[in-house]
Amino acid sequence: MTKKNAFYAQSGGVTAVINASACGVIETARKHKDKIGKVYAGNNGIIGALLEEMIDTSKETPKTIAALKHTPSGAFGSCRYKLKSVEENRAEYERLIEVFKAHNIGYFFYNGGGDSADTCLKISQLSESMGYPIQAIHVPKTVDNDLPFTDNCPGFGSVAKYVAVSTKEAALDVASMCATSTKVFILEVMGRHAGWIAGASALAAQEEGDAPHIILFPEIAFNKEKFLKKVQRTVKKNGYCVIVASEGAQYKDGTFLADAGNVDAFGHKQLGGVAPTLATMVKDEFGYKYHWALADYLQRAARHIASATDVEQAYAVGEAAVEMALAGKNAVMPAIIRGKTKKYKWTIEEAPLAKVANVEKMMPRNYITRDGFGVTEKGREYFAPLIQGEDYPPYKNGVPDYAKLKKVMVEKKLKKKFTI
Repeated sequence: MTKKNAFYAQSGGVTAVINASACGVIETARKHKDKIGKVYAGNNGIIGALLEEMIDTSKETPKTIAALKHTPSGAFGSCRYKLKSVEENRAEYERLIEVFKAHNIGYFFYNGGGDSADTCLKISQLSESMGYPIQAIHVPKTVDNDLPFTDNCPGFGSVAKYVAVSTKEAALDVASMCATSTKVFILEVMGRHAGWIAGASALAAQEEGDAPHIILFPEIAFNKEKFLKKVQRTVKKNGYCVIVASEGAQYKDGTFLADAGNVDAFGHKQLGGVAPTLATMVKDEFGYKYHWALADYLQRAARHIASATDVEQAYAVGEAAVEMALAGKNAVMPAIIRGKTKKYKWTIEEAPLAKVANVEKMMPRNYITRDGFGVTEKGREYFAPLIQGEDYPPYKNGVPDYAKLKKVMVEKKLKKKFTI
């Protein structure tokens, strides 16, 4: 019987450690050459399968694949492309199965968040009905940390570390100048509906009065009057105020503070601008001098300050995905399970995609202080282990030396063209 090949693809916004998961998938598959043929990677995510544009990872040296573990962003290219429902566009799914069949692909590893979990599930279900079963395994990844069943998501620990460190360093800067200059600093971080990233900034504080002084979560309705009073009290007490705001901060009626009016390929509203919006409120009310910053891509691309725990977990879910496929599992996701002991330990178990897809996990209310502006001790206990350890990439000429792929494309076999 001919060995089946595997298809791996990256989806959605990338992280500092998504390539560590790719490394886990590819290296583990190579260890099982008796059961898995080649690993093909989608050029620009699932689009690579639809267009039959696939990278032959067998052409990459072991050294290059190993280097993926310390390389940020999506090495094979990612995409924001949401497959429609089977009823709306069955042709897309049929095309995927045609491509998989033409290239003898029996394993599908999709590395992404909630939307990709849904895609993974649909492909698993449809391939069965089309008579060419695909073992589809979702490899979790999202800086938003909002996937259910898994204690945390690979990618989150590193962005959490970056935000905590950045908050601490910026706060020292503001504190040193506040007597005669800036009194308010606002850092805007990612987090559309869940405030995990903003919450992690609380780890910057070591003592009472340390920054961040105010954290704005999507889970807590924004109250302008309450917010401004808190800013004023903090400036009077400390001389300055540091605010970390989630991009998804919203009013009680669900309106975002910073709704740009556009939507992305997944139908999500384009956000950005909560920091200047808040800065204007503060300036208009008190006249304080301010500065604001957007963490933006920097927070999710910062491999130079990645969490060692995050790197290890990202590799482990990639490795586990292959092991699960070889064990005959289908439509599942490797989930990180936190141990119950005081010392942080974790294991990996499987979670059914039917219960993972399109479900967002918000920050528990008991992780947020009663006034809605901070993180409780219970919340800090959750965040703290996830940012532990440093795993610096190798440096060359003073900058990180990241992997460079040859990206040898697999020869196309289908005559029929496909457009997206």
